[in-house]
Amino acid sequence: MSAKENEYVTIEELKLLMKQVFKTLDESAQQIKENERLMNESNQQMKESNQEFDRKFDRLFGKYDKLFGKVGELDRNWGKLVEALVEPSLTAQFKNRGIPVDGSSRRVKKKKGGQQLEIDILLDCDDVIIAVEVKTTLSVQDINEHIDKHLKPFKEFFPEHKHKKLYGAVAYINVDENADRYAYKQGLFVLGFAENDMVEIKNDDQFIPKTY
Repeated sequence: MSAKENEYVTIEELKLLMKQVFKTLDESAQQIKENERLMNESNQQMKESNQEFDRKFDRLFGKYDKLFGKVGELDRNWGKLVEALVEPSLTAQFKNRGIPVDGSSRRVKKKKGGQQLEIDILLDCDDVIIAVEVKTTLSVQDINEHIDKHLKPFKEFFPEHKHKKLYGAVAYINVDENADRYAYKQGLFVLGFAENDMVEIKNDDQFIPKTY
């Protein structure tokens, strides 16, 4: 047989080749179907997983929503408790400093022009009034806010006290590092708990309060 005759493909060889092609196509089609099945299963599992996640999230969010509501209520009540612990000692402490306080009020509020000013504890006598900010843990930011938001605008909200000297004070259970010293330098009375669990003025005898 010549080389030219070797270039031709016999019918049997063509049939075999076609059979192999069809087999390959069939296997490919089966693989595509299997891939589609796996993808559908994966999508279904993902959908079910997302639905389960949504259910768990809704339950968890509902629990935390209730919890945060209780925490917020506890925080407000805790603030009132700290103020109740601080207030009884204040009158005697300031009288010892020569300021004859004869009245005190808690949570004193006043509105003006859509704004509200609230003082935790307000101490009063004939010619002096003292605005006390009470904190569980006192920070420098708390001191700055007390000065800017309470002391500076105080007489605009309470014009009935314009003729009096206004002093500022901060009372606390715990204190951030140097915050008490910072309050002293700003001319505020610093009030902390002593070993007998009574509030005492921490300022030394050389302290001169700033008048606002």
